[in-house]
Amino acid sequence: MSSMMNALANWLANPRRNPLARLHMHAVSSRLRKYGLRYDDLYDPYFDLDIKEALGRLPREVVDARIQRLKRAMDLSMKHQYLPEDLQAQQVPFRGYLGDMLALESAERQSLGALPLYQRTLP
Repeated sequence: MSSMMNALANWLANPRRNPLARLHMHAVSSRLRKYGLRYDDLYDPYFDLDIKEALGRLPREVVDARIQRLKRAMDLSMKHQYLPEDLQAQQVPFRGYLGDMLALESAERQSLGALPLYQRTLP
């Protein structure tokens, strides 16, 4: 029964197979392009400690580019404007930069037998 549920969940979330997921991905993509953001920029390091740790391990240039994209998006939002069409065409919203670091952290945590950061308690 659980394998059926996993197969259904994979089908629902896969934009290559599910037309509704494809529509949602295109809607999110066009919205992110308008502000010049990437999907990984939406993760909040203050809410998720794993994201905070992954951002700390990334090269400084990647983190600076993320901060610049967020500042530009906030500026455009406050002005009720979007990026020009030529810049929107250059944006790649689903090119991730956090996935590798999150996988590395998860592998390190499993090899050490440690709990996730948000489940740890002080002795």
